[in-house]
Amino acid sequence: MALGALLAELSSDGPGRRPLIELVGRWAVEKPDAPAFTFVDFSLDPQGAEITLSWAETDRRARATAAALRQAAKPGERAALLLPQRHEYMMTMLGAMYARVVAVPLFSPDLPGYAERLIGAYTDSEPAVIVTTRGSLPHVEKFLADQDVTPPRQILFADEIDPALADTWRDEPISIDEVAYLQYTSGSTRRPAGVEITHGNVAANARQLWSGWAPDHPDPELVTWLPLFHDMGLIAAMALPLVKGDHVTYTDPVAFLMNPMRWMRLLSGRTWVYTAGPNFAYDYVASLASPDKIADLDLSGLVTCLNGAEPIRPATLNAFYEAFAPAGLRQSAQGPGYGLAEATVFVTAAADDVPPKIVTVDRDKLAQGELAVADETAERTTALVSCGRPMGQYVAIVDPDTCAEQPDGRVGEIWVHGPNVAPGYWRNSERSQETFGGVLADPGDLPAGPWLRTGDYGVVFEGELYVTGRIKDLIIVDGRNHYPQDIELTVQEAHPAIRPDHVAAFAVEGAETERLVVIAERNRRVPLRQLDLAEVDNAVRSAVNVEHEMSVHEFVLVEPGVVSRTTSGKVARAATRQRYLDGALQTTAARLAAHT
Repeated sequence: MALGALLAELSSDGPGRRPLIELVGRWAVEKPDAPAFTFVDFSLDPQGAEITLSWAETDRRARATAAALRQAAKPGERAALLLPQRHEYMMTMLGAMYARVVAVPLFSPDLPGYAERLIGAYTDSEPAVIVTTRGSLPHVEKFLADQDVTPPRQILFADEIDPALADTWRDEPISIDEVAYLQYTSGSTRRPAGVEITHGNVAANARQLWSGWAPDHPDPELVTWLPLFHDMGLIAAMALPLVKGDHVTYTDPVAFLMNPMRWMRLLSGRTWVYTAGPNFAYDYVASLASPDKIADLDLSGLVTCLNGAEPIRPATLNAFYEAFAPAGLRQSAQGPGYGLAEATVFVTAAADDVPPKIVTVDRDKLAQGELAVADETAERTTALVSCGRPMGQYVAIVDPDTCAEQPDGRVGEIWVHGPNVAPGYWRNSERSQETFGGVLADPGDLPAGPWLRTGDYGVVFEGELYVTGRIKDLIIVDGRNHYPQDIELTVQEAHPAIRPDHVAAFAVEGAETERLVVIAERNRRVPLRQLDLAEVDNAVRSAVNVEHEMSVHEFVLVEPGVVSRTTSGKVARAATRQRYLDGALQTTAARLAAHT
């Protein structure tokens, strides 16, 4: 794919490669009273209590935090963020960047469902200091007491840092190659790995995203609820505002999950506003958008809502648009995209002012590695959503075995090269070389290397990227390739007792070929007393047989919350597969048996 015009600016000696943290001081001088960060606290007020920091206040608090951090840690040492999502979190990230202390954006230990990830990331990063709040201290103390982890030299309370410490801070030169923070991956198949995000990486990626999102729009605003310990949430909430000195309004993920319409209300009435979220979030909010709930919404100023971090479904794009079109949402505001932590986050996005592009393709040919457009009414087809084009980086489709670039229309592994690509994983040279050391066999006009091997299958069609699935998740039965997301969609539509977007399809070893196993969560909307397990089983097996011409070796209906998910909300197939093999899944059959 062609290189975006931004690459020259983002070269090693370009202005876009200066540390992003330097801009905080600039905005504090040029627009001291302008709003920088607004946190909306729904725990204080159900309608949302807004707490705003100006750029001058942001710079002062960030410098005070830098001074406090440097009293506890040296440059290059790690500071683990174990605190709730609010201004203290944001100021700690900015302060760490000033102080050249490597931030490890995590979360308070009382956040349910992420204990294993927290232990893995904490142990791997070996922090010299934990940054938390006084209110979260009991949870931190319990975490340190219960887990076999090395305690830090010091625990720093972000909510007790004296702003006057800012007067003692003296700026230091920051190299763009210094590690700014460790972005820990979800770890769905193995121990979480810390991606080394340098100051140059975060500066480049923020500018790349803005160049596609808002090259000309004046005074854009950002609204997000995404977790700051996740790559998309951190770049959207922290890095993007720094590029132009813009205003971001954010809340915490729990506030969204408890009432997703809060997201839409925060977007409503703004002139040039941008947001981002995974596919499930758009599905979730659309399902609750009754006419009375959207009657007073004005989404006409919503320029782009980036959809990424997990497979993007055409049905979700349609449902979201149909739900909020009466509130002024333009169909072209939806921007499917693709990214991953190893590239800081952003790789491609459909940023043009046109509706999302969806192509219907022959499913069998796609499984054979070819994108062949088919009629929408044809049988055995699948719909793919365009994730747009790259900005300021190269994207190539490569045969993972021969390392040869594939022509347009041929499926291969997605490779990425650009200033946003991280140098490697923290203290893991072998895995770093495997992932970040790709070299093209015949590069032609492209760089020979190093390339980031994403582990994702994709195809370029008419100049745009379409993601087809994870290499490790591909199911091969009787010599035929099957993408698990296609099977999962078939399964969730087979019976109302199956919870949408909570299905995991994977392969297990058989005597002669792999065998298909499907794990699906029960839909709470179907009462247990009305559930016919045999009926659900038959519906799933029949649907998969008809749609995919394959047999289901075993179908297991499990209780809500059982299917493993990554921190970004994606189904973690490998983790679910391991729990299936270990016999550790809470099945609906077992629950029914316990109640009889």
